[in-house]
Amino acid sequence: MEHISTGTLIITLVVMVIVSAWFAGSETGMMTLNRYKLRHRAKNGNRAARRVEKLLRRPDRLISLVLIGNNLVNILASSLATIVGMRLYGDLGVAIATGILTFVVLVFAEVLPKTVAALYPEKVAYPSSWLLGPLQKLMLPLVWLLNAIARFFMHMMGIKTDGAISAALSKEELRTIVHESRSLMSRRNQDMLLSVLDLDKVTVEDVMVPRNEIVGININDEWKSILRQLTHSPHGRIVLYRDSLDDTISMLRVREAWRMMNEKKEFTKALMLRAADEIYYVPEGTALNVQLVKFQRNKEKVSLVVDEYGDVKGLVTIEDILEEIVGDFTTSMSPTLAEEVMPQNDGSVLIEGGANVREVNKAFNWTLPENEARTVNGMLLEALEEIPLAGTTVQVKSYAINILDVQDNMIKQVRITPQKSIKQSVGS
Repeated sequence: MEHISTGTLIITLVVMVIVSAWFAGSETGMMTLNRYKLRHRAKNGNRAARRVEKLLRRPDRLISLVLIGNNLVNILASSLATIVGMRLYGDLGVAIATGILTFVVLVFAEVLPKTVAALYPEKVAYPSSWLLGPLQKLMLPLVWLLNAIARFFMHMMGIKTDGAISAALSKEELRTIVHESRSLMSRRNQDMLLSVLDLDKVTVEDVMVPRNEIVGININDEWKSILRQLTHSPHGRIVLYRDSLDDTISMLRVREAWRMMNEKKEFTKALMLRAADEIYYVPEGTALNVQLVKFQRNKEKVSLVVDEYGDVKGLVTIEDILEEIVGDFTTSMSPTLAEEVMPQNDGSVLIEGGANVREVNKAFNWTLPENEARTVNGMLLEALEEIPLAGTTVQVKSYAINILDVQDNMIKQVRITPQKSIKQSVGS
C-alpha cells in the first residue's frame, strides 16, 4: 500500500467506520422492532415491512451477515489505522492509532448508532432492508458455512438448535400489552379487553341472580295472582314452578304468552303454559367464557344455576355475562355498584351488605376474600361464623370492617376502612 496516499487511506478509514456504524445500527434496529406492529404493516401491504419480516424469518442468518460485515470492516479499519499511524508518527503511531480508533469505533460505530436505532428502530431497519436483502443473497454461502460450524459446536456442547421460537403470547402477556396501551385506546375499551381475558376466572355463580331474588310464578297460585304478576313483570322470561323453586317446570316467555292469549282472546293458565320452554340448567362452577359459548351453541339466553345436588342456586342470563365485559346496562333492575357504595372523606367506604365482593375489589383495587361468598354479607358471616350485632368491628385481612346495620339475620350495611398494617386478621 506504499503507493496509496495517506489522505486516501484516511478517507477509506472514515468510510469503514461509517459502514461499521451502519451494520451496528441495522442489527439493533432489526432486533428492536415491534414484531406485532411489523406483522400488521406487512399484512397491510407495506413493502419495507415485508422485506424486514422476510429477513427476520431467519434471524440466525441475519445476525451472521451483520457480524461478518461488521468484523470485516473493523479489521480492515484497524489495519488501515496502523498504516496511517506508522506513516505519521513511526512506531509510536501504532499505539496512537489504536487508541484513537478504539475511541472512534466505540462512540461513532457502536454506542451512537445503536442508541439511535434502539430509539427509532423503524426509521433504521426499514431503509437498511434495501441493502441487507441483496447482501444476504450475495454472502449466503459464507453465512451458511459459519452457521453450520456454530451449530456443530453447539451440538457438541449439548445445546439444542432445532427449537422453534413461538411468537404466541400467553394471557398474562396479553394483559401486559393491554395495560401498556393506555395512550392508544380509551380506558373503557381497555377495561373491556381485560374483562374478556378474565372471563375464564369468573364463574356463573359470581354473576348470577341469587335464588332469593329470582322472579318466578307459582302455577299453583290463583289465576288472578298469576295474571297480576305477568302484568307487572319487568322481565322477558320468568321461571314457572310448583310451590318451590326446587320443583321448576319451565321458562315462560312473557311476550309470547301475551301474544298467544290476545290472539285467542283467552286468558287461561293452559294457554299461558304453551308459551313456556324447557328450562336450561348449568352447574354452578361453569366459567363465563364456557357458558357464553354454550348459550350461543344452544341458542339460549337464560339458565338456572344448580349445585351438585341439583338444587337451584340462582339464575344467569346472557346479559349478565355481557355486563361482565361491557359494564352494567341501563335496563338492569338490580342496584348498580355505584348505588351500593358510598366513599367517605376519611378514606372509609359505606357498603351495602348485598354488594358483590368481587365488584367491590375491582372498583377499589382491594383484596377482600371472594372465594367462599359472593356478597359482603356472606363474606362476613363466613369470617365470623355467626350473625353479628350492629356495632361489631371485625378485621378481615388489612381491612377494618364496622357492621352498621343488621336486619332479618342479614348484614345490611358496613363501613370498610383499609389499613396499612394489622396485628391479626379474621378469615384471612
